[in-house]
Amino acid sequence: MTQDEIIRFAIQCGLVTTGIRDGIYMDALTEFAKLAATKAEAKEREACAKVCEEPWQGSPKGIAEQIRARGEQA
Repeated sequence: MTQDEIIRFAIQCGLVTTGIRDGIYMDALTEFAKLAATKAEAKEREACAKVCEEPWQGSPKGIAEQIRARGEQA
C-alpha cells in the first residue's frame, strides 16, 4: 500500500483533511495502515492455503474457484 493510498483512505474516512499530509500524526497513521494491511494479507494467505489443503477440491480449477469465492464474500 502506497502512502498516497493511505492518505486517500484517511481522507475518505474523515481521519484527516486534505491539508494535513505530514507530521507525527500522518507518520503514525501510515505505520498503522501498513501494519493492518500486512496482518490482513497474512490472514487471507492462510485462508487460501487452507482451501488448497482441502482434499475435496480435487483440481486446480476447483481450488481457484474457492479462492475467488472468498473474494466475493468480502
